[in-house]
Amino acid sequence: MVIARLDHGEPLLIDRIREQVQLGGGLDHEGRLDAAAMDRAVACLERFGQRLRESPAIRVRAVGTATFRSAELLDFLPRAQTALGAPIEVISGTEEARLVYLGVARSLGFDSGARLVVDIGGRSTECIVGERSRPIEAHSLAMGCVSFTDQFFGDARFDRDQFRTAVLAAELELEPIRRRFRDLGWVEAAGSSGTVRAVAAAIEALQPGSSRIDPAGLKALARSLIKAGNADAIARLPGVKDERAGVLVAGVAILTAVFERLGVESMTVSPGALREGLMYDLLGRIKHEDVRERTVTAWQSRFAIDTAHAARVERTARRILNGVSAAWGLADEDCEAFLAWAARLHELGLSVAWSQNQRHAEYIVGNADLAGFSRDEQSVLAALIGSHRRRVRDVKFSGLPERWRVRMPKLTAVLRLAVLLERSRGPRRVPAIEYRASDGALHLDFPAEWLRSHPLTRLDLEQEASRQSSLGVAFTFE
Repeated sequence: MVIARLDHGEPLLIDRIREQVQLGGGLDHEGRLDAAAMDRAVACLERFGQRLRESPAIRVRAVGTATFRSAELLDFLPRAQTALGAPIEVISGTEEARLVYLGVARSLGFDSGARLVVDIGGRSTECIVGERSRPIEAHSLAMGCVSFTDQFFGDARFDRDQFRTAVLAAELELEPIRRRFRDLGWVEAAGSSGTVRAVAAAIEALQPGSSRIDPAGLKALARSLIKAGNADAIARLPGVKDERAGVLVAGVAILTAVFERLGVESMTVSPGALREGLMYDLLGRIKHEDVRERTVTAWQSRFAIDTAHAARVERTARRILNGVSAAWGLADEDCEAFLAWAARLHELGLSVAWSQNQRHAEYIVGNADLAGFSRDEQSVLAALIGSHRRRVRDVKFSGLPERWRVRMPKLTAVLRLAVLLERSRGPRRVPAIEYRASDGALHLDFPAEWLRSHPLTRLDLEQEASRQSSLGVAFTFE
């Protein structure tokens, strides 16, 4: 956990807390966490929660990574969020890689040209090539120091053959990205997070003065670990912390494969990684440099969306929201942002087919890698887009986070009306409409004679009234 405050527009770190929980070590083959692992995590989060409560924190962002992506979280996630006192977002592997790269780039600076970043976690390894603050290619691979320990070094003792088997398994994971990464090239390679720091510290203890990780140092450390043969003996080696001893050999095996398959000759150790990336990403949102905005714009181009029409729908949606937000409890930045993004992307499914285009869009948005969006945020955006036309299915909202479940019916009602009112797709402006909203009702008062001269819109509104009722809105107009 990192805590920072803004100082002249830049984050000034005021506290950092690290605890190794190895949550992934408690994950079985069916995605269930054992009680001991959950208890360790909750106890850690309670300590973090105390620190948060003692800080005048205005913005808090917490994310779950590989283990959260793999685990059945129905029982655990509410406990974890209660312990921390803040929502926990589950992010995709690609989003994790993007944030890791941002944290490393900000920590090491932007002057070195293209950079390879490798971050070895408990159950995944992120590999990214980027330049300055922008990732060019980012992948999250299904291998980590905890999962490889369970898979290859679970016995009380291990030997050279087990180590080599683990290296080969890691090389297989790297094979799909090997050629692309080598073709891109880089000026500097950087490693981040606890495993890489632990490897660097152990190498430095073996070879004083070694500030970087290189193939010779890795080989020397591997020989030392294999000679030790078990976690207890490894814990007694110089430079090795007790909490890292059990997973260090797996981390060295993965890093050895990275060096061999990607052709890394030397690697520096970054002080920043995912947490720092989160901090800078949050700062970007505060300063209105939200990467999610860039993602939505890029997707409009990628799917050849009619941006002029999308802008008209967004403008009308914002007007309706302004008229109902106070009565409907939608007066916050998140509601406005997600409504705007949904308006910009609501026709994305037309690139597949006109029929059921809202469902095509919902599937794509819900399952693609959207830079800057957590899994929950993607689910919210997908559900909103998928409900912008035709019949609304209640099941769309049941799996959303609680704070969104209560908002989504009303937010959907706003988007649907905006799409309906802009159905003509022309530059004609929607007339000045008076919105009268109460908790469960909405009345639209049109200018005199306008509906008489727009009979198709009147018919659309009449049909929409029944669909709005399924959203809990008693909709009327005149």
